Amino acid sequence: MDTTLYDPLIGTLLDGRYRVDQRIAAGGMATVYQGTDTRLDRVVALKVMHPSLVDDPDFTARFIREAKAVARLTHTNVVNVFDQGADGRTVFLAMEYVPGCTLRDLLRERGALSARAALDILEPVLAALGAAHRAGLVHRDVKPENVLITDGGLVKVADFGLVRVLSGEDGAATDTTSATSVLGTVSYLAPEQIQPGRPTDQRVDVYAAGILLYEMLTGGKPHTGDNPMQVIYRHLHEDVPPPSLVAPAVTPALDALVTAATARDPQGRPYDAVELLAVLQRARRSLTPEQLDAEPPASSLTSPRYPTGEVTAVVDRQVERTSVMDVAALDFARPRPYDEPQDVRPARRRRRSRKPLIWTSVAAVLLVLVGGATYFLSSAVYATVPSVLGQTQEQAVRTLDGAGLHGVFSQQFSENVPAGQAMASDPGVGQRVRKSDPVKVTLSKGPQRITVPDLAGRPLDQARKALTGAGLVPGTTTETYSDTVPQGSVISATPATGQQVALNTPVAMVVSKGMTPVPNVVGMTKDAAAKALADAGFQTQSSGLDFFGTGRVVSQTPAAGTPSPQDTVVTLRLPAF
Repeated sequence: MDTTLYDPLIGTLLDGRYRVDQRIAAGGMATVYQGTDTRLDRVVALKVMHPSLVDDPDFTARFIREAKAVARLTHTNVVNVFDQGADGRTVFLAMEYVPGCTLRDLLRERGALSARAALDILEPVLAALGAAHRAGLVHRDVKPENVLITDGGLVKVADFGLVRVLSGEDGAATDTTSATSVLGTVSYLAPEQIQPGRPTDQRVDVYAAGILLYEMLTGGKPHTGDNPMQVIYRHLHEDVPPPSLVAPAVTPALDALVTAATARDPQGRPYDAVELLAVLQRARRSLTPEQLDAEPPASSLTSPRYPTGEVTAVVDRQVERTSVMDVAALDFARPRPYDEPQDVRPARRRRRSRKPLIWTSVAAVLLVLVGGATYFLSSAVYATVPSVLGQTQEQAVRTLDGAGLHGVFSQQFSENVPAGQAMASDPGVGQRVRKSDPVKVTLSKGPQRITVPDLAGRPLDQARKALTGAGLVPGTTTETYSDTVPQGSVISATPATGQQVALNTPVAMVVSKGMTPVPNVVGMTKDAAAKALADAGFQTQSSGLDFFGTGRVVSQTPAAGTPSPQDTVVTLRLPAF
């Protein structure tokens, strides 16, 4: 049945401009419709806040904040917000309409994806989140439902409804966690989002992106439960397992990527989506085509009861929506069983042998001991490399020491990383390493600057060798006459001698054309003298009167043999008749 027939907004005109055509999605705070901007005659997506939330100033402010936040972003992989408005009690956003499907639709249809397909989707997602993070924004609700894939294969991140401004310009209003509740989608919440009072930053998006990658590689979520509180508990007390446990074709590099992104301690994660994207790209380069295209495991999520196709279809699907959860009752410090307490009162029953129970108990104890010993030995020998990028050497030492590791530091020039900050580590972030092995940390020496050598007076070939040897590039060469610098030697350079410039900076040089001795033209006729001087590169002028052109040059200035720049004017004195 087409539920849009009973939606009162269908066919209405919002703010005298946007016609509501059909419903395409429903979430915890808003419903999304396909509509038409009647002024510009273009299809738009209309995100309309649920009427029950209109009277809540916090939700209204969050709606308006989303429009302002996304308006600050200009990125290919971010769904654009065109307008924000209200029509009576209807508060809405007008956004870019993206024909295609969501990542959730794709996972329902195909189940687990190959490593290549998963990375092809996650890379633009991280590019979009990275643009938001560098703009001071945190998405806070990254999940497959908010990743849109166009018919042409373009990936876009949508729904910045829980966006937070890192600068704090909106104060407490930007937070989505209170003392007793948390707002978000439980399967993708970072531990610090769940615990009241803990600060959060862009690394909550990094955590959710790690869950996203796990889900694409395995076809399922890492933490499940019968209710949201069970999932929350698992986020707090259990690490996300390596996806290779479910999908054996997943390589150690991708296991390490998921482990790093989903570290329960935010300090163990890449700093933001930009850094995670760099780690992803390094991991991708290490994979062979066979590893990238390895057949993913069959997923139990694929089911005909979940329709697939374009987002324009009427939505009546089982989705995990953004919601408000009461976490006041959770005991964050003490583990507790997931299941409800069972009635343990003794009942009358016939006696039976306890031997099977005893042997089962013994086996369980042995398994626990063996598993515990294995875990202890593994933890005692290995550790996960934390992120030290951007830290000073002193900070990096403390970070590595906290993980049970030690570092060996070296320095390298960098045009982008400030001097003294860590710019790389080997092994990389999230990789497992023996605690006895050092982590090689490269610190930035800042931009490399080279002093322009003194080239004046050097022959051109020697000057070029001097520039190349100094790490600079010989630039353009021009020539001019000089009465002090021999022909073919450098007169000056730009940038000038002694200036500090970047590596491979081109240096332009002015080279001397030298001096030419003035020919002796005394005794020649005026025409012959002018020709001889012109052939040598000089110009002439004459004094005296030679009416018949038969007179001979009496004298010349400059005198014959005088070294002079070419184009010098030589004055000829002729006899006066």
